[in-house]
Amino acid sequence: MRAACAAGFVATILAAAGADDKPAKPPEGFAALYNGTDLKGWKATGKADQWSAEPGLIACKGGGGGWLLTEAEYADFELRFEYRWTKEGGNSGVALRTADKGDPSQVGMEIQLIDDENWAKVHKFELKDYQHTGSVYGLAPAKGRKNSPVGEWNAVRVVCKGDAVTIEQNGTELVSADLAELRKKAPKHAGVQRPKGHVGFQSYNSRVEFRNPWLKELK
Repeated sequence: MRAACAAGFVATILAAAGADDKPAKPPEGFAALYNGTDLKGWKATGKADQWSAEPGLIACKGGGGGWLLTEAEYADFELRFEYRWTKEGGNSGVALRTADKGDPSQVGMEIQLIDDENWAKVHKFELKDYQHTGSVYGLAPAKGRKNSPVGEWNAVRVVCKGDAVTIEQNGTELVSADLAELRKKAPKHAGVQRPKGHVGFQSYNSRVEFRNPWLKELK
């Protein structure tokens, strides 16, 4: 059943995606976090000029931009979005339930987005298990890889419901984490203690594009 739901999500988001210059309409119950015109509702923690609102896209131009976080905070939610790399060796991330100051991998949760297949070739070192795409950075390694080729879109679905965190990419579940267990594993990690916070995207090293970020708050 879960696999069927994941496959249905990917089919829905890719069918709705349309042209890059026009954001798709969110599914019922979801709100669009990007208006397709400007970055209203978002704030940068680093160099703001590294982030741009482009037709249909939120673009991170390269490194130095820190994080682009929502102004609003969320507790239990389902987040959907797409992203793509424009060249090999890219690195980025997704912030969940993070404070607006500090490193989201410590004061919130960071979900890793990285070009797994080409990283070692470009950067000359191997990734640790918790650094692969979909991992809760430093805490919960992804169970596998399901990346689209560089230049193609990846569809991501994140569900945070109480202590349960699920990460899916392109229809495959990569992480199903229990925060109660992660608190035992890393009792000093402030992020897994937080019941709510901001969500957002990371500027790390190279251009990465995001589109159709949709969020539904869960009760």
